[in-house]
Amino acid sequence: MADHSTREEATATVRQLWAQTTEVVGARNEARWLCEVATALVGEEFERSLDDPVTERMVAHLDAMVARYRRGEPLQYVLGRWGFRRLDLAVDRRVLIPRPETELVAGAAIELAVAIGPPRLVADLGTGSGAIGLSLADELPLDGTTVWITDLSDDVLAVARANLAGIGRAARNVRVACGRWFDALPVGERFDVIVSNPPYVAEGSALLDRVVAEWEPHAALFAGPDGLDSIGEIVTAAPSHLAPGGWLVLEIGSDQGGAVREMYARAGFGDVEIRRDLGGHDRVAVGRV
Repeated sequence: MADHSTREEATATVRQLWAQTTEVVGARNEARWLCEVATALVGEEFERSLDDPVTERMVAHLDAMVARYRRGEPLQYVLGRWGFRRLDLAVDRRVLIPRPETELVAGAAIELAVAIGPPRLVADLGTGSGAIGLSLADELPLDGTTVWITDLSDDVLAVARANLAGIGRAARNVRVACGRWFDALPVGERFDVIVSNPPYVAEGSALLDRVVAEWEPHAALFAGPDGLDSIGEIVTAAPSHLAPGGWLVLEIGSDQGGAVREMYARAGFGDVEIRRDLGGHDRVAVGRV
């Protein structure tokens, strides 16, 4: 981006800053999002302030973000936030970037949980940013709902806890625990719905986008030579943690539907279904004990 340190540019308006940023990044929407973060003006407030002057601090913040973006850092990390269903989530390199495919996973879990109870007890294993689990808490009825969100890393859970503060009254229904998969859950509890977006990328996969491989946390991506290690671990152990009639909902890779269906069947699940994403790829595995 051009040097904005001169007196003339330091007194530019929000509108001018947006136009300059668009020229640099080549996309008007992305430029607006960057400007919104830099100016702390969002949505209608941003539009009402287009002719207001910007400060040197705003310009410096924007320049730093644009530099990161031009070096190839994903926009979501540069912005530090990203939308997921009804939520605005804080994200950084400790967690995966929330994706539309995962919104379908959350939607499937919500659909199944709504039909149960109250009371209803649900868990999101390997929660990352908290996208799935916090969406469950946000969209399920406030009364009679308890949601556990877990992760192996306290550092990752710090991101989820930060996002927990943003869901208002529903936060009272959320429990946060650190541990590997089911080890983090309270002993003896039986859950109505367990959901997870586990690692499911095969190590060395040529299908993984280069930017994803370079920037997003490998521990949340890779799961053995065929990408099925974590899925297999969860499917095998899930029946002993689900209530009778309880559901397991997993995000899976686009080429894993057949293998995952067999895993569910071997573990004793019925009503097994592999749902497709908007691109027509296998994406959501559902089964009931």
